[in-house]
Amino acid sequence: AFPEVVKALTGSPSTIVRVSEQGEQIVSVAVPIQRFRAVLGVLMLSTEGGDIDKIVAAERKAILRVFGVAALVTAILSMLLASTIANPLRRLSAAAVRVRRGVKNREEIPDFSDRQDEIGNLSIAVRDMTNALYARIEAIESFAADVSHELKNPLTSLRSAVETLPLAKNDTSRARLMEIIQHDVKRLDRLITDISDASRLDAELAREDAGTVDLKKFITDLVAVSRETTRNKKAVEIELKVAKLPAGAKGYFVVGHDLRIGQVITNLIENARSFVPDEHGHIAISLARAGKFNIITVDDNGPGIRAENIDRIFERFYTDRPAGEAFGQNSGLGLSISRQIVEAHGGTLTAENIPGTKPGEIKGARFVVTLPAEG
Repeated sequence: AFPEVVKALTGSPSTIVRVSEQGEQIVSVAVPIQRFRAVLGVLMLSTEGGDIDKIVAAERKAILRVFGVAALVTAILSMLLASTIANPLRRLSAAAVRVRRGVKNREEIPDFSDRQDEIGNLSIAVRDMTNALYARIEAIESFAADVSHELKNPLTSLRSAVETLPLAKNDTSRARLMEIIQHDVKRLDRLITDISDASRLDAELAREDAGTVDLKKFITDLVAVSRETTRNKKAVEIELKVAKLPAGAKGYFVVGHDLRIGQVITNLIENARSFVPDEHGHIAISLARAGKFNIITVDDNGPGIRAENIDRIFERFYTDRPAGEAFGQNSGLGLSISRQIVEAHGGTLTAENIPGTKPGEIKGARFVVTLPAEG
């Protein structure tokens, strides 16, 4: 009797390995056949050990093949990922490092904008950021050069007056030189104040939280103040017109910084005041809505703007003052700062002449501020 069969008859499965007369291993498995706990018989299966070894070896080979294919696929995917993700990221990183180390030399950022994925978006963002950085650096360098040039003129005049003062032969000459010195000092103070305001403007606009500004109420208050503030200023008539809002519009609201918007309106009013005639000077301010934009217009009845200077009046330190106004009373930064503020609010500031009834006639100058309406 087979020992495994005997054990299976007791109700327990049994396995045994024996060696045949030919020296081959025989693996036998015996399991009981039961019915309601009664052992009715035994099922025994026997096979040569080599068959099992073959099956195990075949399974191992199959597993190895699977692992081999998986390793090959992994290697291919790794190379694809390296070429499509890692390499572009490495190139962008290297370009960013070069920009950081030498911003004086313009570095070209790799362009992957044709890719419709995160790498393409990152490439566009890095390129835009780098171009903005270069533009800011160029603007700072240009601003520094302009500041240096503008400060040199009053400093030269001041130095000349100071050096000449000890050589003055009479009180009249000394008094005249002192007037020049005081004038140049005031001019320097005005320049430095405006330069400081212009240099910190971007930082202030970025740092301060914007709020909702009611242009109708805000401009009405500014005009009232301008009408009352006439000391040491030319008396002019200031007119305000507010157009009726289109259907569905709730008001003349913009999202921005009220103090800076007020600075723009005040600059435009004072600029117009300086050009209108001494008698019957008139400034007309209008507020209207055009589509999704609020339009502020400041008209005056002055001599207008020379055609070749319409674009130049917004340049830093450019001055084209009316005849009779003392030299150095303006820094030439007012309109430049105003345009900078308006553009920071997503709007535009432009200038044009008001045509008259006759060909070539100019009735005055017009400044147009366009600001996005809230909502």
